[in-house]
Order: sequence, then C-alpha cells, then structure tokens
Amino acid sequence: MRRALRLRAERRQLMTAEADVLRELKRLRMRVPQLTGALAASTDGLVLAADTAEAEGVAALTAAALGVAVRLTEATGQGGFRELLVRGERGHVATYAAGSSAVLTLLAEPRINVGRLHLEARRSSARIGELVDGALERPENT
Repeated sequence: MRRALRLRAERRQLMTAEADVLRELKRLRMRVPQLTGALAASTDGLVLAADTAEAEGVAALTAAALGVAVRLTEATGQGGFRELLVRGERGHVATYAAGSSAVLTLLAEPRINVGRLHLEARRSSARIGELVDGALERPENT
C-alpha cells in the first residue's frame, strides 16, 4: 500500500514538468525536421509529454526495450544505460537516458543524419532529465 501511494505521488510530481518537457520536445523537432515523433516517458512507461501519435504504446515498448538495454549494458560491463538506436526499413527509433527517472524516445525518417540526431537528442535529454529530476526533488505540496 505504501509503495502504491509513493508511486502515485511520484507520478503527480512528474506530471508537473509536463509543459516544460513538451516545450523541449517541440524545440527539438524544430531543430531536427526529420523527426516524425518525440516523447518523454518515465522509465516504467508513463508518458510525461508527447509530440507523436501512439504515445502510450511507444512508451510501453520503450520501457520494455529499456529493461533489456539496461541488462545488456550491465552484463557486458559497459556501465549504465545512455542510449539505444534501432534502425528499421522506414526509419529510426532512438531512446536516450534523461536523468535518473526518464527517457527520451524519438522517431526519425531514414534519411536523418544520425550524428546530428545524437547531438541534438543528447542535449534535449539532458534538459528533460533536469526538468523531471527537479520535479521529483520538489516537495509535492509546493
């Protein structure tokens, strides 16, 4: 019961950062026009802010992929998770750590410059991480 109450309180705190995180997603999409979608989610799959269709499904799949990626980096001695890039026939899906409690997932066209994607996404994920971690550090009643 305590765990459920704590999780509910954390989710409320995370949602306080939603407007700022959404602004960051929109700025990122303006800087990288080949992005077709962007979302920030908690590491357990809760959508914090989204600028894409199918956000809930993508967030849930991101959480599942994140679990495997974290285990893979740990098992191979590569340290903590930083990012994951999947290239499909019709584009890319990239996920970046965003602080200690969130991830940034981006959908991109196949023609995207992957170096530019990484550069811009790393900047945005750092900013989103600051926003989300800051929201969690603030007392709930402020």
